[in-house]
Amino acid sequence: MAARFWRAAARKAARSCPSATREPSATPPEVARPFPKERRILRSTEFRKVYDQGWRFSGPLFLAFCLHVPGLDGPKVGFTAPRALGRSVVRNRIKRRMREAVRLHLSEVGTEWEIVVNPRRSAQQADFSTLEREVLRLFARCNASSSAP
Repeated sequence: MAARFWRAAARKAARSCPSATREPSATPPEVARPFPKERRILRSTEFRKVYDQGWRFSGPLFLAFCLHVPGLDGPKVGFTAPRALGRSVVRNRIKRRMREAVRLHLSEVGTEWEIVVNPRRSAQQADFSTLEREVLRLFARCNASSSAP
């Protein structure tokens, strides 16, 4: 009985102790550009509103629906990936890459926008710089349409 206890305790202690071989990261930490949940579209009713009332932007890597909402205190972005893109692992990877590209450039879109991004299959093979370029093109289009009379 005591042998079982000690083995279990040793496993637990090994998990809770930091590794002595772990070295600090050589790269300096990047300036934090958060993408908090308040900036994301998470509910199906919010997605439906953008789909129904927004305008459509079609690019080679994704399809986006954009809705100008006066009085919004910051842009909100949602991501969907249809099952046609592949299994959940593939869909989640595509969404993570899209989310990161949007997060890096979120400050470049006007504050009164709700945007839903639907990636295409080509987004899976695209390099990250191409993904960023398309996100910037989307944001420029949003900014241009909000400044139009």
